[in-house]
Amino acid sequence: MLETDSTFRIDVMSVVRVGGEIDVASAPELAKWLEAVPEGVDLVVDLSGVTFLDSTGLGVLVGAWNRCNNSGPPCRLALVVSTAEVERLLEVAGLSEVFECFPTIEAATAR
Repeated sequence: MLETDSTFRIDVMSVVRVGGEIDVASAPELAKWLEAVPEGVDLVVDLSGVTFLDSTGLGVLVGAWNRCNNSGPPCRLALVVSTAEVERLLEVAGLSEVFECFPTIEAATAR
């Protein structure tokens, strides 16, 4: 089950906290949250509460990355990754070199 809390802004940055499982059933909900962030606004996705992430969830994150880099004004997308499982999945999928990953929200939001 996917758990999210409201997107909140820190200056010109939006942070979306995600918890639980991101899979084929819950990924569309995450996509809606990420698509609600206005174009051109930097985005931090806090995955520290995620217990499971499948390829559908990865696809949603890649879609958000594409939106930040290829449509509208460019923006930054950073992930907060604090579990070995999610970190390993990003590495295996070849995405650890694509995404900016940080261990905490504080590190991800620091400029």
